[in-house]
Amino acid sequence: MPLSGIRVLDLTRLLPGAFCTMLLADMGADVVKIEEPGSGDYMRWTPPQVDGQSVLFNALNRNKRSLSLNLKTEPGRELLLRLAEQADILVEGNRPGVMKRLGLGWDVLQARNPRLILCSITGYGQDGPFAARAGHDLNYMATAGGLGLNGGRGGPAVPLSVQVADIGGGGLQPAVAILGALVAVQRGAEGRWLDVSMTDAAVSWLALVLAAQGGGEEVRRGDQRLAGRHACYRVYACKGGGYYSVGALEPKFWAALCIALERPDLVGLQFAEGDEGERVHRDMEALFASRSRSEWEQELAGLDACCEPVLELDEVASHPQVAARRLISDRKTGVEVRPAVQLRDDWRRRDAPGLGEHTSEVLAEVGVDARRLDELKGLGVV
Repeated sequence: MPLSGIRVLDLTRLLPGAFCTMLLADMGADVVKIEEPGSGDYMRWTPPQVDGQSVLFNALNRNKRSLSLNLKTEPGRELLLRLAEQADILVEGNRPGVMKRLGLGWDVLQARNPRLILCSITGYGQDGPFAARAGHDLNYMATAGGLGLNGGRGGPAVPLSVQVADIGGGGLQPAVAILGALVAVQRGAEGRWLDVSMTDAAVSWLALVLAAQGGGEEVRRGDQRLAGRHACYRVYACKGGGYYSVGALEPKFWAALCIALERPDLVGLQFAEGDEGERVHRDMEALFASRSRSEWEQELAGLDACCEPVLELDEVASHPQVAARRLISDRKTGVEVRPAVQLRDDWRRRDAPGLGEHTSEVLAEVGVDARRLDELKGLGVV
């Protein structure tokens, strides 16, 4: 597999870092999840659970090994440094300064392994007035401006249903940066410290709306080109409940839709605004409200116009496209979503680990024998 032979030490908890390291694990990296003895990752205990372990934890931690290690003890810190000597990547999600206070700062880690890549995932970054501030996805999206844009015209901002800053900014973005740094190291460069801010990532994804605003366009909630301003790109309520998405952004798609709806008079009004635009919105709303979602599915099924029913969550797995791509499967440990890009069929190697399940195995790789392991257990180190 692409990352076979690459060792990753994962000190993160909850969603962002776990998603990042799962991406690396799915590509073949040996990810060792390092957790506090007795408690471990908080997400392990989040309901619902299967066999005493959270299905949410299981969804984010496949293909990893678990090592319990108390980094508040001197032997625990020394063992981490020994592991770091043999690792390629260390991912941590503490607030700025915590690793340094533990005696595991970048200078110490780099001295032990000059080729090591340290990836620090935080809400606001390693510096700036908010660096030490606590937060969650909702706060990062609020600060970045993305939350303020989400919602209906004239209505309140609405929390996003997917944790965009966590998964994208704290998961996908650092994984990409890590892979880039890994290529550099393999070409002879020294390791580096990656300062990953989930807020920074969220701001970077507002490039288009910020550019529009900078160009003099007023950008308002529920009134952007791709968020409800035009009748050709929005969601419509259907008769009896259910919704339909219309993404007929290109003129050819809008024309095809209008003709299918027997409203050729609307073809030239695709991007109408003001009173005329409001009339087009009302006409389209009335059209979609005249039939049920299933009726519209039948009516528009063969139309090449970028129109799809809005699925409820329990309908997704059985959708013919999702099913054909084998994206979602039921396992004993819970529902599993396969990697978005499947590099090999054998990407799945193991279930999410139990707390400390591989402690003896991992520590044996740095010379800890059974006798010493018993001593460390007695000291509360593992």
